[in-house]
Amino acid sequence: MQFDFTSIMDRRGKDSVAVEQIPIPGAEIKEGFSRIPMWVADMNFPTAPTIVEAIIERAKHPAFGYFETPAAYYDSIIRWQKERHGVEGLEKEHIGYENGVLGGVISAVQAFSAPGEAILVHSPTYVGFTGVLMNNGRRIVHSELKRDEQGVWRMDFEDMDKKIKENRIHTVVFCSPHNPCGRVWERWELEKAMEVYAANDCVVISDEIWSDIILSGHTHIPTQSVSEDAKKRTVAFYATSKTFNLAGLIGSYHIIYSKYLRDRVTKQASLCHYNGANVLSVHALIGAYKPEGARWVDELCQTLTENVDYAYDFIKTHFKGVDLAKPEGTYMLYLDCEEWCKAHDKTMDELLKAGVEVGVVWQDGRPFHKPYAIRMNLAVPNSLVREAMDRLDKYVF
Repeated sequence: MQFDFTSIMDRRGKDSVAVEQIPIPGAEIKEGFSRIPMWVADMNFPTAPTIVEAIIERAKHPAFGYFETPAAYYDSIIRWQKERHGVEGLEKEHIGYENGVLGGVISAVQAFSAPGEAILVHSPTYVGFTGVLMNNGRRIVHSELKRDEQGVWRMDFEDMDKKIKENRIHTVVFCSPHNPCGRVWERWELEKAMEVYAANDCVVISDEIWSDIILSGHTHIPTQSVSEDAKKRTVAFYATSKTFNLAGLIGSYHIIYSKYLRDRVTKQASLCHYNGANVLSVHALIGAYKPEGARWVDELCQTLTENVDYAYDFIKTHFKGVDLAKPEGTYMLYLDCEEWCKAHDKTMDELLKAGVEVGVVWQDGRPFHKPYAIRMNLAVPNSLVREAMDRLDKYVF
């Protein structure tokens, strides 16, 4: 490989939540075990070199005053979306800066719903959606994803339609690829979902932050691309933060084709007077979306595919009573530990602490709306994935 996805970075003292915190209350790593960070959704890989180069080059100039977002920022997004996702007809006016995807989501929610109104989301539900919707006084209605005969997570279109009608819903939050399940929706699924939304006159807020982290054999299809109606009723959010591990720099963007939708989202985003671009994050995006950045993402996805394949096969073979669907995108596993816990008379709290004690710092998956769930981040060198699986096998499961 051209890029380094095997070295184990020492992130201690470098402002990293992933290696400085343990998300399980009361859990501590026992002496003799090193920490393997497998929880918060950032990556333990060095980012693309072109990003570092772009930031350093801009930082060489000693002035960081007010600035205008350069044309290269918009040109980079247009080129990236076309080359990576086949998007045609995207223009500068359709693109808008957002400090973060969740901030953009709530700007759209505020633009098209009122406090107390119901918003449809799928369950399992990204905990960030739960937080921002509740904090802004919206009522969350869940439509559960169901696993089919092959164990693949699927939308229940009848349930979606029923709950939209029953709750008079006109704003939905969609996740593509899905977090935490890792589904990369097929075109027919997106088309069917958009038909349900169109029939009920819903504005669709589509979080597509994971759109570049797609595992081998799968293809991300932008929600807005499946029909002309989808293009007009969807507010989509993207970011370099997840793809290139730039969350600490802040910065994402929306794509909104409809002027009607765009004007209202932009107005809501402006009301805090604090939704403006950071000059270094702008240049980071320009560096990320260069051809070398695309090659870096290709190698990243190859690495993550290998990690997911290994972990999935290991868990299915060794951890009796632990179930999971194989992700198609993202770098997260979502484990169902119900059968194991009941067979061993263990609580979820006991299981979560047991993993942390041997250095596997994983995440409580229950806030994503499954009572026996654990979420695991596989964006670490393959050697650490293997080590984590061995420790879980020997000391936990």
